[in-house]
Amino acid sequence: MPSTDSGDRIYAIGDIHGRYDLLQMLIARIGEHSASLPPARSLYVVLIGDVVDRGPQSAEVLAMLYGLQRQNSRVIVLLGNHEEAMLQALDGDPDALRRWLAVGGDATLASFGIAPLRTDDDPRDYMNGARRAIPRQWLAWLRQLPLSVQSGDYYFVHAGVRPGVALARQVRDDMLWIRGEFLRSERDFGAVVVHGHSITPDVDVRENRIGIDTGAYRTGVLSAVYLEGEKRDILAVSLPM
Repeated sequence: MPSTDSGDRIYAIGDIHGRYDLLQMLIARIGEHSASLPPARSLYVVLIGDVVDRGPQSAEVLAMLYGLQRQNSRVIVLLGNHEEAMLQALDGDPDALRRWLAVGGDATLASFGIAPLRTDDDPRDYMNGARRAIPRQWLAWLRQLPLSVQSGDYYFVHAGVRPGVALARQVRDDMLWIRGEFLRSERDFGAVVVHGHSITPDVDVRENRIGIDTGAYRTGVLSAVYLEGEKRDILAVSLPM
C-alpha cells in the first residue's frame, strides 16, 4: 500500500471553482474528521488548484485561502490552469483576457464587482479596472504558488503528469493541463498522483492516481481525500444546485 511520509496527515481538496459555501463546509468537516483521530505530528491541507472561476464566490475563496496561508504554513495551495489563465489575462493582451472570460473568468470578476466586458469597452481599460479591483498582494501570492508537492508515495498536482516522464522532469504545461494521456494510463508514475482538473461523479481511486474533482461549481459536491500513513478516506460535502 502507498503511504504518506511518517507522521503526515493530509487532506487534499478538489477543484473549488468559486464555491466558497462548499469550501467552508468542507473545512469544517475536515476539522471534525481530524478531531476524531489521535493527534497528528503534521497536519496538512492541500488545495489542488482551480480555486477561482465558474462559481460565484471566487473573491471570497481567495480571501479565505490567502488568510489561512498567512496563519498556517501547512495550508498548501497549488496552482491550477484557471489561476494561470487569470494571471495571463491580467498581465497580457486582450486575447488572453477574452480566453479567460470565456472559461469562467467573468464569474471571478463579477465576484470583485466588475461588470461584464461589453463589445464597446476598451479591453485594456477593462483589464486595468480589473487589476485595480483585485488586491495586489493576492496576485503576488498567486504568482508564487507551487505546481506540486509530495509526501511519501503521494504526489499532488493539479492536472496530472506525462506518463513515462520522471516526476522531477515534468513540465509546467502538462502539470496544469494534461488529460487524456494521463487519465488513460495504467503505468506507475513513480508515486500515486492526487489530482483535480478532470471531473468525475465521485472521487476516482485508481492504483496509480486519485482524481478528486467532483465538479463543485456544477454538481454542488466538493470532495477531499484523507491520507495518513497507509490509511485513506473520502470526505464530501454538498448543497442542492
